[in-house]
Amino acid sequence: MRIYFELTLVSIVTVMLAGCTNSTDTGPAVNKVKVDPAPYLLATEPDGGLDVIAARESAKDDDAVVVVGRIGGGLNPWVESRAAFQIVDPSILACSDETPDGETCSCKTPWDYCCEIDKLPDAMALVRFEDKQGKVVLEDARNLFGIMELQTVVVKGIAKRDEAGNLTVIADGIFLRN
Repeated sequence: MRIYFELTLVSIVTVMLAGCTNSTDTGPAVNKVKVDPAPYLLATEPDGGLDVIAARESAKDDDAVVVVGRIGGGLNPWVESRAAFQIVDPSILACSDETPDGETCSCKTPWDYCCEIDKLPDAMALVRFEDKQGKVVLEDARNLFGIMELQTVVVKGIAKRDEAGNLTVIADGIFLRN
């Protein structure tokens, strides 16, 4: 009789565990299909690139823009599982950059620009890649483009403004500077 009880118990536990997985799936269709980066990658740097500060000052809603910036502006400049990230004007010193005086401000995450945080509000933009349906591409930008914090990128796209005047570039192309 005891053997039947043990077999029944093992069967119940097996059936219960069969439904459990270690999946990190958090929603529908996120990262299920690999996105091809080729349509977005630019072989040559587009002309007329403006640094982030200049683009924020001059670009109006729906203007075609080319913007140059470094990935950063916070501890985590990425929009997780999406082709979107923050860029900062190249004139703003990251915490690992050397100042004209030869000094550096060192911190654990130099891409958060903690040494010049007071300059960030007017020196940042959001970059967002959309699909043909106007939805954010469901692939992490780091994986899609092979980019990382503090890398200089040149993005081309359409300027969008929110109520506060913040700039978002709905990008259709990216050039990766070395």
